[in-house]
Amino acid sequence: MRLIVKRYWITPRGWPSDMELTLAALADLHVCEPHMPAARVAEIVAATNALKPDVTVLLGDYIGTHRFVTRRLAPQEWAEPLGRLTAPLGVYSILGNHDWWHAIAPGIPADGARTMRRTLQGVGIPVLENDAVRLKKDGRGFWLIGLGDQIAHILGPDRFRGVDDLPASLAQVDDAAPVILLAHEPDIFPTVPARVSLTLAGHTHGGQVRMMGYSPVVPSAYGNRYAYGLVAERGRTMIVSGGLGTSIVPVRLGVPPEIVLVHLGGQPGPLT
Repeated sequence: MRLIVKRYWITPRGWPSDMELTLAALADLHVCEPHMPAARVAEIVAATNALKPDVTVLLGDYIGTHRFVTRRLAPQEWAEPLGRLTAPLGVYSILGNHDWWHAIAPGIPADGARTMRRTLQGVGIPVLENDAVRLKKDGRGFWLIGLGDQIAHILGPDRFRGVDDLPASLAQVDDAAPVILLAHEPDIFPTVPARVSLTLAGHTHGGQVRMMGYSPVVPSAYGNRYAYGLVAERGRTMIVSGGLGTSIVPVRLGVPPEIVLVHLGGQPGPLT
């Protein structure tokens, strides 16, 4: 039931040091009762709006999927408070794997992902799926790309087919403005080119249990390499959110629910 704000002050490669932008990221709500009821979503929304970010992004997995629930919420119940998110440059979203896999909540038919898109768009939140949008802060442009989910379709044990298309997404970027990539799973990171200044991901929940910088279980082919926090590799930068809800079991230890607030540019950072 805790909620923290995890702040990052960075100027990653490709981001102009004199271009200031504040971005809030919410990941892995996994809405269900009693752990993430609509009232809790409303509290998170209010806390996010109070931070006054320039842009807010949602990184997927809106549906609560574990067995330890008393009630699964219909989409409109959690979408209504999410629709209160405000930011001068807009609120944008992507879908996560559970939004594709689990058509189990009231009102979600077999085409769950389509319903999720309609639900979010119905409260004014665009869903980016291999889409790029160009935004402006103080007259200076930057790109926001939302990647399709990388494990959207289950083919068998540990076999998946994604709907992600990073090359097609990047092909929509037609100028030299910096790029921010939204990806639900962090495993795309080794293939992200240097053209992308910052990748934001969720999915891992920081392992949900994390002690002394180590998570025993991480839903990533790379284990603890991409479990949580700031990742810098070969001059490229990614932030993996610890998320807000839970999956498998409703337990968090050493990784409290968090709103991620990223301050880009404006002052020296560890990745200038």
